[in-house]
Amino acid sequence: MIDFKPVTDEEEIATVSALADEIWREHYPSIISNEQIVYMLGCFQSKSAIRKQIDDGYHYALILIDGRPAGYLAVHADSGEQALFISKIYLCHDMRGKGGGYAASEYIMGLAQEKGCSRIWLTVNRMNRTAISAYERWGFSVTGEVVADIGEGFVMDDYRMEKQLPQAVRTSQ
Repeated sequence: MIDFKPVTDEEEIATVSALADEIWREHYPSIISNEQIVYMLGCFQSKSAIRKQIDDGYHYALILIDGRPAGYLAVHADSGEQALFISKIYLCHDMRGKGGGYAASEYIMGLAQEKGCSRIWLTVNRMNRTAISAYERWGFSVTGEVVADIGEGFVMDDYRMEKQLPQAVRTSQ
């Protein structure tokens, strides 16, 4: 069974940060340098960084498979743009291929519907073929390229992907 638990307290934030450390160190060495992984974990996935993001309106949720934390996601709605930004979807290595990613996409679609969004967008590292393939299966298309300087000489070299939501989803509030 796959469930989602909104992250609200410090214990849950610590769980997300620990998952990030495990997942990023396993998944990203073939894509970015270890130095960049360490830098990004500190800047974006430390307990304090996650708390700040939640305080700034990001919705984090633990992905639970059979009651066990198997990953996490984070999204942020921009009501002015009627868009939902997927900031993160990450699953532990041994939990990939068990439907957690697809369930996360469905959960996110529900959040977008609740917020009255007309589209969902994200950025993904251009070398992250596994994630790109999953997003394409879920109906996302590449709409551009983004190179962002994140400090300390590191950049994020990403595709921007977007999915337009069906009219029925947008107006069924």
